[in-house]
Amino acid sequence: MRYFIELAYNGGNYHGWQNQPNAATVQSKLELALSTLLSDDIAIVGAGRTDTGVHAKHMVAHFNTEVNFKVADLVYKLNSFLPNDIAIYDIYKVKPDAHARFDAVSRTYHYHISTYKSPFLSGLAHEFYLPLDVDLMNEASKTLLNYNDFQCFSKAHTDVKTYHCKIIKAEWTEENHQLIFEITADRFLRNMVRAIVGTMINIGQKKITITQLHDIIKSKDRTNAGFSAPACGLYLTKVAYPENIKL
Repeated sequence: MRYFIELAYNGGNYHGWQNQPNAATVQSKLELALSTLLSDDIAIVGAGRTDTGVHAKHMVAHFNTEVNFKVADLVYKLNSFLPNDIAIYDIYKVKPDAHARFDAVSRTYHYHISTYKSPFLSGLAHEFYLPLDVDLMNEASKTLLNYNDFQCFSKAHTDVKTYHCKIIKAEWTEENHQLIFEITADRFLRNMVRAIVGTMINIGQKKITITQLHDIIKSKDRTNAGFSAPACGLYLTKVAYPENIKL
């Protein structure tokens, strides 16, 4: 049987999602927990690869096992076994060929900027205290919907077949001394959201114009875009799938 597992994690203590030699990752922690509790050699595949220090409020992964288990019992045992910075929300059966990465129809990220110093947001938001023109940043964000090639926001030397992404939503909101950037797309390139946020901060400071943003995107050159915003402010918040994927 194939199962989807939904979880969340604080990425501060991990070298990203994906397994790496001699490094703590979310995937390695979860595989160890599942393998131990099910007495089976479990390998998992995630919906994406979050980088070092990036958080997830909603990550989805799939795994296969022939071991029978009660969902509520396994969720409880996993949450007891795993460290406090990883939480399991649900496990459910899916079609045998369902794939956590390839069957996802969209992904949503939030980026949090704290506009004042707060001990409760340290490591959970990018602290940035200089004035930003949020209306201008929103105007710039809307222009992203008119493009589909985002090589300029991709980490250099990334092994991908295409730099095309369909951005469905890109919007800034202000809430409780925080600026929150919400972006939804069918897929994302490596470091793409953080590069977009860094570029938007430059626009909000009026270091670059919206006209220059168009030129940056058309250039397909990462060196023309803004800085990469710190990982601590980035959250994967939603991975969406077709309704018929569940059994």
